[in-house]
Amino acid sequence: MAIDIVDQVAAAVTSREPVNGIRIVGIDGPSGSGKSHLARDLSKVLNAPIIEIDDFVSWDNFAGWWPRFDAQVLTPLLRGEEAHYQARDWTDWYGNTLGEWKTQPWAPAMIFEGVTCTRRATISRLAYAIWVDAPAPLRLARGLARDRSFAGAEELWQKWMAEEEEFFASDGTRDRADLIIDTAHHQ
Repeated sequence: MAIDIVDQVAAAVTSREPVNGIRIVGIDGPSGSGKSHLARDLSKVLNAPIIEIDDFVSWDNFAGWWPRFDAQVLTPLLRGEEAHYQARDWTDWYGNTLGEWKTQPWAPAMIFEGVTCTRRATISRLAYAIWVDAPAPLRLARGLARDRSFAGAEELWQKWMAEEEEFFASDGTRDRADLIIDTAHHQ
């Protein structure tokens, strides 16, 4: 991600009023769009920890993980407390097994990175929402480059992408973003 864009985003985030004393930045968009790259770069500039939505989702649970995330992460952070949550165990690639517990101490700025993290139920509790996008064929190629070693990866990705499209359309996620970044020519 270009440094000037990251610096501009950081400036925009810090100009926002905190919500309950914390500036939570949501970096959302379809899988393979480049959210993780932006989150890592922005994390360095803001000195903000990242909580990855990949610790919550599974191939067969696209959006239903939300209540656990809200209870274990978002609500405690907004109360000024640490987030203590049970992460998805990705050694169970095809299932939805939960694994280790993680603790993220409260910080004045925090980044949520991942699919649907700026959903309608979250947006009023975030200081800043970013939508990261790229054309579907590029996103699929990026995902398969990462996940090709798993049997049935392309079928899982195709199903997931269809679920993303349906969720984002019905939720209006992209339309609420403070900033939209197209990564078609990056990474």
